[in-house]
Amino acid sequence: MATTLFTQNTIACVWDFDKTLIPEYMQSPLFRRYGINESNFWNETNHLVEQYRKRGYRLSSEIAYLNHLLTYVLAGAMPKLNNKILRECGSEIKFYPGIPEFFRRSKDFVAERETYRKHDIQLEHYIVSTGIAEMVRGSAIAPHVDGIWACEFIENPLQPGFLGQKELEIDAEAEIAQIGIVIDNTTKTRALFEINKGSNKNPAIDVNANIAYEDRRIPFQNMIYIADGPSDIPSFSVVKKNGGKAYGVYHPGRPEEFRQNDALRQAGRIDHYGPADYTESSSTSQWLKLHIQAICDRIVADREAAVAQRVSRPPRHLSSMTAEEEAAARAEKEPKQETFLE
Repeated sequence: MATTLFTQNTIACVWDFDKTLIPEYMQSPLFRRYGINESNFWNETNHLVEQYRKRGYRLSSEIAYLNHLLTYVLAGAMPKLNNKILRECGSEIKFYPGIPEFFRRSKDFVAERETYRKHDIQLEHYIVSTGIAEMVRGSAIAPHVDGIWACEFIENPLQPGFLGQKELEIDAEAEIAQIGIVIDNTTKTRALFEINKGSNKNPAIDVNANIAYEDRRIPFQNMIYIADGPSDIPSFSVVKKNGGKAYGVYHPGRPEEFRQNDALRQAGRIDHYGPADYTESSSTSQWLKLHIQAICDRIVADREAAVAQRVSRPPRHLSSMTAEEEAAARAEKEPKQETFLE
């Protein structure tokens, strides 16, 4: 008997991280730990592509900051930097008001409604960031998310001849030495399709496989993508053009970010925007709750309509009476109503 791969009763809120959930770059605690001038680091990073071009090299701007971090480690400016330290620095990340409480509150809102429980509707939260995965994993938000896509480093890279070794030595003084995964503003869309197709939950499903829309775990119309600006246009576009919602956020004290989001809405890139304030009474929190509820209600309506269309009525006893005779018989059985005249 043929069956669909997934029930499609899951909703996904997909979040950018820097400037969306936090007011600063997530690497700030790392720079503070090592006494690195943060503005100088980013200024150097912004000039790397041009400087290497002058020397005859081509450098991808997406991995420039990751390479520069490794250069700082190799130069001794960030000695013994490893994934454990990155996680520790992640615990110092400060979030915008209402985070991570909004993640818990929104899931409770879906779980507490009897109508939604009846159809086993679930809400999931995902982080898709160009930042560092280990720092996100060490942050206060980690217990509340269902998946993290971000950049990763490799410690103690395997040496030549490692396939012939019976035992691989692990240095206790681990140090990041290579880039493992790169997430940039374009490859973020791959993460969206992994969530959409369910390859993040089922390794047997390849993200590049051709999968019918009815077999995808989370249809795009069940997604809301939340981010802070123009760099997320590819992800905004993928979600929005496939029926999902795109929401922009801005720092309440930075008018230039407000203008950016207003321009995105006027251009049709996002559905709406609001301040990066996720407390219960904020406009952003209320907008997200409203549209999470709307998606839940549509799932309920679609599933109940499917039942009505596919399940036939049970057989009933047939009557030899005409419709008029049946109506007269029902009227005869109804109690007589007395009329009171004043």
